[in-house]
Amino acid sequence: MTETPRTTGTPGTNSFAWQTSDEMRDEERTFERNTRSQAEYRRSQAGWAVFAATMVFMAAGFQLIDGLTAFFRSGTYVVGEDHLLVNVDYSVWGWIHVTLAVIATITAVGLMGGHMWARVLGVGIAWLSMITNLVFIPAYPFLSVMVVVLDVLIIYAITVHGGALRDDGI
Repeated sequence: MTETPRTTGTPGTNSFAWQTSDEMRDEERTFERNTRSQAEYRRSQAGWAVFAATMVFMAAGFQLIDGLTAFFRSGTYVVGEDHLLVNVDYSVWGWIHVTLAVIATITAVGLMGGHMWARVLGVGIAWLSMITNLVFIPAYPFLSVMVVVLDVLIIYAITVHGGALRDDGI
């Protein structure tokens, strides 16, 4: 009696199912490689995003110091005869600076969490801070220019690298 060979159900290497399986494995490997490289790139850019959040927090500190100085020592700012660009009481400018400081602190926390609203708000706060400090140049030119430069760095870091913390956290 002759026995017929039994098949194990595994397709031959030339079958359509085997070729499809090879293609699927290649696609999975490519997908995994791309996912790993994207994650690695985002991790490498996270330093810039943390820098942006730190700078926003630092700018909040500058705004708070400016605001408190305007409240408690308005005579500190020596202004020439032409005064400020906008003729406003120092206590009003103090409230503007303190408000910017509170919003910037909330924004810095949101940037560390990778939130899009924080990125938008961070750029907006940096622009407002820049405009406010440009107005204050006659009162204290050196500090105003330093804060404007800091605001430019903040805008760069947020717009270019702000999304690096998205979905990853820290």
